[in-house]
Amino acid sequence: MKTPINNYINKYLKNRPLRLHMPGHKGIAPDEMLKFTYAYDITEISGADSLFEANGIIAESEAIASNLFNTGTTVYSCGGSTLCIQAMLYLMKQEKRTIIAARNVHQSFLNACILLDLPIKWVFPVESSGILSGIYLPSQFEEILKNTKSPACVYITSPDYLGRMADISEIADVCKKYNARLIVDNAHGSHLAFLSESLHPIALGADFCCDSAHKTLPCLTGCAYLHARESGIEQKLKEAMRIFSSTSPSYLMLDSLDLCNIYLNEKCKDDCKRLQEEIEDLKKSLSEKYCFISGDMLHLTIDAKNLDMSGVELAGEIEKRNAYLEYFDSEYVVILLSTINSKNDLNDIKNLLLNIDVYKKSTDISYNNNDLAFPHPERACSIREAAMSSNKIIPVEESYGKVCASVKVPCPPAIPIVISGEVIDNDCIALLKHYNIKQISICRS
Repeated sequence: MKTPINNYINKYLKNRPLRLHMPGHKGIAPDEMLKFTYAYDITEISGADSLFEANGIIAESEAIASNLFNTGTTVYSCGGSTLCIQAMLYLMKQEKRTIIAARNVHQSFLNACILLDLPIKWVFPVESSGILSGIYLPSQFEEILKNTKSPACVYITSPDYLGRMADISEIADVCKKYNARLIVDNAHGSHLAFLSESLHPIALGADFCCDSAHKTLPCLTGCAYLHARESGIEQKLKEAMRIFSSTSPSYLMLDSLDLCNIYLNEKCKDDCKRLQEEIEDLKKSLSEKYCFISGDMLHLTIDAKNLDMSGVELAGEIEKRNAYLEYFDSEYVVILLSTINSKNDLNDIKNLLLNIDVYKKSTDISYNNNDLAFPHPERACSIREAAMSSNKIIPVEESYGKVCASVKVPCPPAIPIVISGEVIDNDCIALLKHYNIKQISICRS
């Protein structure tokens, strides 16, 4: 397996050149432990290619990644999935498409709507358990598509933050029926292409998707992929990304993505197959004490609503044992695994959870939390108009009838309780208070 970016940097270091270029540290680390990190941190010098005009080692490495993911086109992002989401929405604006989005969008989607002044037709979950997860039916998107006269695109997030998966193939079929594009925020699912049967969005019919390589694959934080079904559109994707990105991409991240190709080619499928069996065994061994949310295998999500302690209390017990979680709130605890977790890691997780003095109240899990009505706020103005307006911060209790200026959610990617430009109602206030959000930014009247 070729690693053109890594090979170039190693050759550069072996030659011990005089660094007459950025970055300013000149390869010299302030601490001995960081000496290799600083040495590998270079910039777009002769022969190193350029991320947004790639025709050399970066383009070669991206082509290898595209083959591994079985996509038409794959390009690298050093700005996480955030940059990919911005680029995908920019392309949809270029195509003058109406955007139909499931409400559980990441903050980066909403920020892109502000930047691009995008109106959105929202699809709300038919069932939800708070703001982290929701169930969306293909028929919901079809109902809107059949009444949308302009070209359209459907935007979904799958897996969501708890690991629940949307029915991408069915939604893709609906989109094809109405000549609509399908975009998937697959930030939490980069490994899905390497299951025994691929569940990657492109394999299931999506036109575009983003993967955060650093979430479930062995890559540095901020590494991501932008994938497209269509081949040969690398430059089109790069032009869209360039609008939002730094002109100085990190070669440490590019090297990380390049080296990850070796892992994807040689080990990832075997690791996924092994982990599927080991994680199922782990869940069975803990089933008398804990209930787990079904979905993506690498999201080990505990439903704390069925325990005799809250998710916050359980997280406290876990952290006392020198283990740190991806996310927790009063209702859920999310342990995010990776494709490189070993059997020993899973045994450590099992022993840790078994040794906590907690009890399951019942085996009956209700996905829908009927105590929390999910808001459907009315819109007063565009997302951009509200976000760019003069605003002030007030207590949530005093916000009834006011227009939200900025989105407030406790953890992205979550279903936004109220979005910029929407009118705050009593359901919004109740849910904001449930998640301990005490203040909110409103538009000045």
